Amino acid sequence: MEPALIRAAQRGDPIALGDLMDLLAPYVGRICGPIALQDGPDAAQETLIVVLRSIGQLRDHKALYGWVRTIAVREAVRVAVRAKRVSGEPSEVPAAGADQHLATDIRDVLARLSAEHRAVLVLRDVEGVDEATASSLLAVPPGTVRSRLHRARQSFRKVWES
Repeated sequence: MEPALIRAAQRGDPIALGDLMDLLAPYVGRICGPIALQDGPDAAQETLIVVLRSIGQLRDHKALYGWVRTIAVREAVRVAVRAKRVSGEPSEVPAAGADQHLATDIRDVLARLSAEHRAVLVLRDVEGVDEATASSLLAVPPGTVRSRLHRARQSFRKVWES
């Protein structure tokens, strides 16, 4: 990421802010979608709003994607938990990928997991973050990350194989 673009966005340059949001939107969507499921676009929008409002707080330009990932995970879990409280039922994952049948099967299995389990699965198995980073992003102890990941993988496997 261009440090000049980030600095310009931090100064409030509307073109730089737009360019930065355009660059970050797909990344945010890839994080929020699997966690917040059908509410993924809402979570992504909430994330981008927080990033837009808080970009001035970013001190290390090299940490942009980690900082955005932290916000995206927090917002996706918040939106998913709120949506489940309102509907009482798990949401559906939006369609993605070339193999629609496989994508539909994966979405169905993910929809049966809690937002917390989806978040830890996305962080560890999709984003490839380490346990300590996942712990920090989710604001839970490392032991909780390990147990959630174990239960999430176990639940995913059980539903997938049935």
